[in-house]
Amino acid sequence: MLYSLRIFSKIDPENFLYIGVLFFLSGAVISLVPIQKVKNYIYILSVLGSIGFALLSLYLLFTLPLNLFSLPISSIFEFSFRGDAISGFFVLAISILTLAVSIYSIGYTKEMGGKGLMGFLFNIFILSMYAVVLSGNIVTFIMSWETMSIVSYFLVTFDRDEKSAKAGLVYAVMTQIGTAFIIALFLILYKQTASMNFSDIKTLSTQIPENIRHLIFIFSIIGFGTKAGIIPLHTWLPIAHPAAPSNISSLMSGVMIKTGIYGIIRICMDILGQGPEWWGISVIVIGAVSSIIGVMYALMEHDLKRLLAYHSVENIGIILLGIGASMMFKSHGLYTLSSIALIAGLYHVLNHGIFKGLLFLGAGSVMHATHTKNMEDMGGLLKEMPYTGLFFLVGSVSICALPPFNGFVSEWLTYQSLLLGFKSPSVVSKIIPPLGGAALALTGALAAACFVKAFGISFLGMPRSKHVEDVKESSPLMIAGMGVLALLCLVFGIFPGFAVNLIAPASFAVTGSYGITSNSGFLYLTETSAGLSPMTILFTVVIMSIATILFIRRLGGKRKIVYGDSWDCGIPALTPRMQYTATAFTKPIRMIFKRIYLPRRELKVSYIVKPFFVKSIKYSGEITPFFERYIYEPVTVFTHKIAGKVRLLQSGSLHLYLGYILITLILLLIFGS
Repeated sequence: MLYSLRIFSKIDPENFLYIGVLFFLSGAVISLVPIQKVKNYIYILSVLGSIGFALLSLYLLFTLPLNLFSLPISSIFEFSFRGDAISGFFVLAISILTLAVSIYSIGYTKEMGGKGLMGFLFNIFILSMYAVVLSGNIVTFIMSWETMSIVSYFLVTFDRDEKSAKAGLVYAVMTQIGTAFIIALFLILYKQTASMNFSDIKTLSTQIPENIRHLIFIFSIIGFGTKAGIIPLHTWLPIAHPAAPSNISSLMSGVMIKTGIYGIIRICMDILGQGPEWWGISVIVIGAVSSIIGVMYALMEHDLKRLLAYHSVENIGIILLGIGASMMFKSHGLYTLSSIALIAGLYHVLNHGIFKGLLFLGAGSVMHATHTKNMEDMGGLLKEMPYTGLFFLVGSVSICALPPFNGFVSEWLTYQSLLLGFKSPSVVSKIIPPLGGAALALTGALAAACFVKAFGISFLGMPRSKHVEDVKESSPLMIAGMGVLALLCLVFGIFPGFAVNLIAPASFAVTGSYGITSNSGFLYLTETSAGLSPMTILFTVVIMSIATILFIRRLGGKRKIVYGDSWDCGIPALTPRMQYTATAFTKPIRMIFKRIYLPRRELKVSYIVKPFFVKSIKYSGEITPFFERYIYEPVTVFTHKIAGKVRLLQSGSLHLYLGYILITLILLLIFGS
């Protein structure tokens, strides 16, 4: 780290910022040029821009906080960009996924209509995310946040059909609700500190009254939690992500929702500092509920992209388990344990961006080849799309937290941090975090079941419909984009010390402690006896696998291998209709958790001669969307009723409108005097 510090101390970080911005803006401008050949270079410039920002992130991680750029607008307002280790980590997470998605997009958008508009929105969207995590004051943050939300809205509605329009409306409404709470908390901070600069607000935050601090915390969780997709503010996520093009879905799920996590860490842990115990306990509970409910709803989905979107809700919950534990430990002055928990949460931020980005790119490749998102219409894709199938399998194993891939390390660290709750002095802190660990264990088991279904139904077996006829493997650049992320899934799983060294400065900036010592392939948690060596696990698995194969060959001897058809119960041939379906796969889970799913079934039987000669049987079943049905629909109906009554004020009469103005002036004279 000291060596990196000496290298970066000789470099002007503004150069990295300017280079990155220049490449992304160039890509945005070129995308509007009406020359098709020129537009092929859009995403190459995005690749170069992401590299520039990645170098900036390394500088911010290993040096002191610094002001990057400022532009005064008036005596009160200015655009200000400032970087520190926390910003540096999130810039790095955005850069890694942007690099891979940009490579993928060169092939993915080759035959897409509106290619120029897509390139323009793509580059501005990425720049806005960088701007959010590098904002140095309230004005810059709000402007960047709104730019990110507006541009992502246009990307969600890019297909310009009824379904995407509805998804865009839901997304816009939920986003603006969250933004309203964010603006409210910033107004409170400004009123209490009389400053808009985050560094000054942090210094003056100690003088904010305790009850006001609690209010800021609640507004932060609601405002930023809406963007992150926590339960029950998640409803936009499984609607908007599938509607967007797959390269955009990868960015939205992989890094955009993490700007909500950034906001929670920046406000609740960095600016407000040490809070009471119930802050951390609340975040742990929210994380546990989000992780379990997210994966349970994902299990019931047949739409591949909706399934992945619900898993984003699940993984945001896992991230919040680590962050909540960190906040709880910090409230008790256990800064080393707080550092361990925060590293676990941030590690999963990075890991989720990588493997979820990979899975969405894999889903995009499948949709590009089959023109369907319904898993029940797929099957047998692995034979025709071996690289896509392999990379989707890597992402599936990673998200299921199985060694030697990256999801295992971050979830193992999260388990450790939650079990360390027993070291807390409070009785509540000894009970809630281990229960969060139990929720994480259940989430892991359900996630494994879900991706056995997702991969097995989509890629294995026989083709189920005409959609999978004549499918072809993705283009080399699409494969390369997925390959970059698949490789990182393995690298960050085998060499966790490398990732922890990148994360530790951000954790230290918040907690003031390093809770994990590491080298490239080994982690050791200080103040505990726990350690992890993924390389040893991988080596052991390989040795045991080889030994098992040798034992079987030795025991069975050399025999000639004979290939034959599967037993088909005496019928002429097996058909795709005889395969296990996604619905059948999840039926036992739907029955076990029927109190949560509230399943509904409809059976229609038509007869030739009742009741002995049946003509046809139609069966349909679905689960009840609890939050939409019992929370959002009543609110929507109530809002429509109020709007209908308020609409009476808009009579179209000019005389009535003049009367409104007169009444307003009279009231202002009465109450303003």
